[in-house]
Amino acid sequence: MSKVYKTFQLLTLTILLNITFFSCKNKKPQAISINTLLNEMVDRDLQTRFPETNFRLKQQSSYNRASVDKKDTIGWFNNHDFNSNDEDQNFIRIEEKKEGKEWVLMEHNAPGTIVRTWMPFIKPDTADTNINIKIYLDGNTEPVLEGNMLELFNGDGLIPYPFAHKSLRSAVSFFPIPYAKSCKITTTDRPFFFQFTYREYPEKTAIKTFTKEDFNSAKNLTEQVGKNLLNPTKYKDGESTDLLAKIPALSEKTIDLPKGQTAIRNISLKLGSYENDKVMRSTIIKINFDGKETVWCPIGDFFGSGIGLNPYENWHNTVTKDGTLTARWVMPYKKSSSITIKNLSDESIKIELNTVVDSYSWNEKSMYFNAAWRGQFPVATRPYSDWNYITLKGRGVYVGDALTVMNPVKRWWGEGDEKIYIDGEDFPSIFGTGTEDYYAYSWGGKSTDFYEHPFHAQPKSNVYNKLNRKTTKERNTQGFSTEVRTRALDGMPFGTSLDFDMEIWSWTDCDMGYEVSLLWYGDATTKSNRVPDEKEALNIPVIDTLNTK
Repeated sequence: MSKVYKTFQLLTLTILLNITFFSCKNKKPQAISINTLLNEMVDRDLQTRFPETNFRLKQQSSYNRASVDKKDTIGWFNNHDFNSNDEDQNFIRIEEKKEGKEWVLMEHNAPGTIVRTWMPFIKPDTADTNINIKIYLDGNTEPVLEGNMLELFNGDGLIPYPFAHKSLRSAVSFFPIPYAKSCKITTTDRPFFFQFTYREYPEKTAIKTFTKEDFNSAKNLTEQVGKNLLNPTKYKDGESTDLLAKIPALSEKTIDLPKGQTAIRNISLKLGSYENDKVMRSTIIKINFDGKETVWCPIGDFFGSGIGLNPYENWHNTVTKDGTLTARWVMPYKKSSSITIKNLSDESIKIELNTVVDSYSWNEKSMYFNAAWRGQFPVATRPYSDWNYITLKGRGVYVGDALTVMNPVKRWWGEGDEKIYIDGEDFPSIFGTGTEDYYAYSWGGKSTDFYEHPFHAQPKSNVYNKLNRKTTKERNTQGFSTEVRTRALDGMPFGTSLDFDMEIWSWTDCDMGYEVSLLWYGDATTKSNRVPDEKEALNIPVIDTLNTK
């Protein structure tokens, strides 16, 4: 081969590389749209990376406007977070139009995407309402979406199940509604309770605003994503590693995973027996990534089952009747990882552990998976208080939690609101209307009520009967209730910090028990205020021993 020809080849290659480089460098990022958001909803790998757009999650709700200052303990814990008459002003304003009045519930003047809506039935046992809802985007005077405020978001209207659905007397929707400039949501009559959760993007973020035409064009994709959400499957590729072992009392077993830049894509764990409900708290899962333990959690809380074996399924977890506990979170690492199962009980346990790992491309946006746990008994319901789920310092994305409450009385325990502060906010940008609303249902109910959805669930629990040898058919919330919420489009990014408080607000002066698992992705330097607590993990109250004050 001549030197001239070699020189020609080298020159040609250089030109092609330069063209490719400048094309990639000058290529505009794909505009956010219904399609990109639907694909993101089921992209497990993308969830491991800090978002390119650096959005922040925010919420506008009917929280009580008397809640202004933590120092004002009366106003801060005021429970009147609804609109029942003309004196209630838990909304933005009323606009006078030719067609009549419209109540403005949400107004956001920046690029964004609605990623979750929640509204309860006005009466607990009926869905009847004559109130219409209207969604105006980018300053348009005509709404892009309009309809019955419940049917539009409960799966009976335009938005199909599972994106919109009924959840124990609530209408809940996770269908994304993007907008480039602004969003205003109104109703044609006084609203009762409401929550609208949305992403706020930086200015000039490229967004294709929601239209009916785009919604119709995305029908096939919507159907496919819906099927995926309802039929999560075990990861089929990759390398499988198993551990079958008998773990003596107060001992642990560890399995080392394949080394190299890779990711856990499926964890399945099965115990030899679930006869003792407490085994779900006394068995701990610990995971180490690249020399740092980032997961420490009782298995019942890690997999969302609570105390006892309580089957359910969502996009991220499955608990089956035969006792198989599955987590589908993608957990990347650069060099090494290990999983440890620790037995805190005074009896041996048998375990079957399976993990599937596969390749993963690590970049500057990649983050480690974290799971922590907090438990406390007793928790006094008077005076009212904010119970800190977690405080995080650093960069990351909060992606879910599972709360188990031990309630000694028949009256409702869950009036407490979530209050979430991002990046040092003085006032929470997410201020809720009730604990059950945060977990996507309403009006309290029985601790044995069951529901499941790709992103939230209340696994059916008979723990009250088992631990206390009692049965009851009356409607009450006495006993153990487990609530699960995992996140996709409504994940909460934070650049410097996240503080998450949940109000303790019961209708009865009593001592309760609270425990919560907490899931997030974070940088190696991101820190949490949660530490392993073996003593509290074994502190499981028996309802009969709890008396009201």
